[in-house]
Amino acid sequence: MEISFLSILALGFILGIKHAIEPDHVIAVSTIASQSKKLLRSSLAGVFWGIGHTATLFLVGIILIFMKGEISEKWTMSLEFLVGIMLVYLGMTTILSLKNIHTHKHKHDGEEHKHIHTHEHKGQHEHNHQHKNVSYLKSMLIGLVHGLAGSGAMVLLTMSTVKSAWEGAIYILIFGAGTVIGMLFFTTIIGIPFVFSAKNLNLNKTLTQITGVISTVFGIYYMYNLGVTEGLFKLWIQ
Repeated sequence: MEISFLSILALGFILGIKHAIEPDHVIAVSTIASQSKKLLRSSLAGVFWGIGHTATLFLVGIILIFMKGEISEKWTMSLEFLVGIMLVYLGMTTILSLKNIHTHKHKHDGEEHKHIHTHEHKGQHEHNHQHKNVSYLKSMLIGLVHGLAGSGAMVLLTMSTVKSAWEGAIYILIFGAGTVIGMLFFTTIIGIPFVFSAKNLNLNKTLTQITGVISTVFGIYYMYNLGVTEGLFKLWIQ
């Protein structure tokens, strides 16, 4: 393998790490990380996001590269618009997930314990002595959407960098590895405050609500910017 191509792959890996920390990526995954009370689960949420993201980039990218096709501006922006919708959905579900949660104190052998209650159907109580696991499938689906939205730009970047379709395939995989590493690192950092506040329900709820609000507001801004500022709505009408 030529030294120049190795340099290109190294650049692709670095660009993948940089790509992982784009605001819409970090905000989306933070809504998943906020549900975790263990740092490992938060970190794995980032890994699964990266796997989903890479899978879509690779599949769509390779098809387009071999077919020597491009995604139209209208479709590219429409796929980006899906990210905005997803951010609003993630934000709202994160906020609403806290609606019925409260603490309940009781004693075992003279020691006070706190348990989390969720009020479910018609006053029925469900005692959750363990926090629910982070949905890795959900993280992967978020990554799939982000990968789909970024596939057009990825193909253009790849074909302007490499000489053949096979080199392009390797480049996308290395780029994807960079996104996995980057998101692993940042979801670990994002998960720290949620893990340390796990035993302080009020603080944890506040942090989670802030995450949900940020995701919702950013998603609305994202859609407005694409639809109005960049003219996607006009493209739909034409």
